[in-house]
Amino acid sequence: MARPLRIEYPGAYYHVMNRGNRREDIFLTNKDRQGFVD
Repeated sequence: MARPLRIEYPGAYYHVMNRGNRREDIFLTNKDRQGFVD
């Protein structure tokens, strides 16, 4: 069964979280992290 669609509001703030397998780091350098944010 699929989950319900998310409601999105213009101009709203959203919390986005990413985690690697077994809680391993997915960003090894600040450059990696900044590339994801941009």
